[in-house]
Amino acid sequence: MVLNYLWAAFFLIAFVIALFQLIFFQDVDIFQKLVASTFDNAKLGFEISLGLTGVMTLWLGLMKIGERGGIVGILARLVGPFFHRLFPEIPQNHPVFGSILMNFSANMLGLDNAATPLGLKAMKEMQALNPSEDTASNAQIMFLVLNTSGLTIIPISIMVFRAQLGAADPSDIFIPILLATFFSTVVGLIAVALYQRINLFDKVILAYLGTLLLLIGGLIYYFSQIPQEQVSVISTVVSNVILFSIIISFIALALVRKVNVYDAFIEGAKEGFSVAITIIPYLVAILVAIGVFRTSGALDMLVDGIGYLVGLTGMNTDFVPALPVAFMKPLSGSGARGLMVEAMTNYGVDSFVGRLASAIQGSTETTFYVLAVYFGSVGIRRTRHALTCGLLADFAGIIAAICIAYLFFH
Repeated sequence: MVLNYLWAAFFLIAFVIALFQLIFFQDVDIFQKLVASTFDNAKLGFEISLGLTGVMTLWLGLMKIGERGGIVGILARLVGPFFHRLFPEIPQNHPVFGSILMNFSANMLGLDNAATPLGLKAMKEMQALNPSEDTASNAQIMFLVLNTSGLTIIPISIMVFRAQLGAADPSDIFIPILLATFFSTVVGLIAVALYQRINLFDKVILAYLGTLLLLIGGLIYYFSQIPQEQVSVISTVVSNVILFSIIISFIALALVRKVNVYDAFIEGAKEGFSVAITIIPYLVAILVAIGVFRTSGALDMLVDGIGYLVGLTGMNTDFVPALPVAFMKPLSGSGARGLMVEAMTNYGVDSFVGRLASAIQGSTETTFYVLAVYFGSVGIRRTRHALTCGLLADFAGIIAAICIAYLFFH
């Protein structure tokens, strides 16, 4: 219901602002730009879905090998005690836990292309357990919010962009992003737990979260001890070695268990095309709404208004130029990425604004995109508290990114 009103609001706000610009500023091109935006973003939605087809075909095929070979079941048992408490609706040791873990792992390593098909597979498996076909289950909401909170241990893509733009140290945003995205994930987890009355003080949950916290702390300590120029290289190498090792382990265990890996891959890969086709209308709907909202100038007006209000309080306003990334991030990953590059180009890749834009970009995921794609892939229309909790996680990550950037870079 919330998404229904919000989607309509994007169009209505865009129309009112465009009408205002036409009447008072004689901007005779504004409605032409809005109409062009609808066509451009409809095309973009189709192209994204088409682009996902190959990646989904690959990873759904590999996941089928993992299922047949038994490694997905092994992963499910490893995280079973923790996930069973976060997803109490799912039976113990259900194979979906392996898919969820794989998706989270790919996100942590900053491997977006691998994470999406794994997430779609997990959502489909949870839908098979969902008693209501068009309403998100508690398990699906918990998964989506943890996914969109975007816990990222190694932000590869952002470090690559910074390196391409000539940053003196492309990896200097590594720790700030790690901390910001951790806050985002914790807030998202707490928000969903409150809605679903999950006891986060359970000793098993605390043990797993404590282990994750120690892992993050260990990574921060390790990367603080090595030369800064090596951080980006090591992060990239480690991430890709881990990813390819997972692929090899899937295939090797399946061969040991006499599984026909080629046939298993083809069987799983066939699902990729149908999933990509299914998400097209949902993706087009959200991208077109976001496109007209941005084209109308509503986003710029919102940022300028916040800058003005912050200035009235006497607070430091150095963070304001990076806010377009913050507002765009929950709406569109590619849009936020473009605004991040624009901020680094205009203000300097090593400026406070450039670094803050990078930290915000890595602090959380694209809630509306994830919600449209993941729920759309299984026909979910009633999202319940998913959007609210996802946006709370986004807000926490953005606020944390701003505060941490002031601590590290200002």
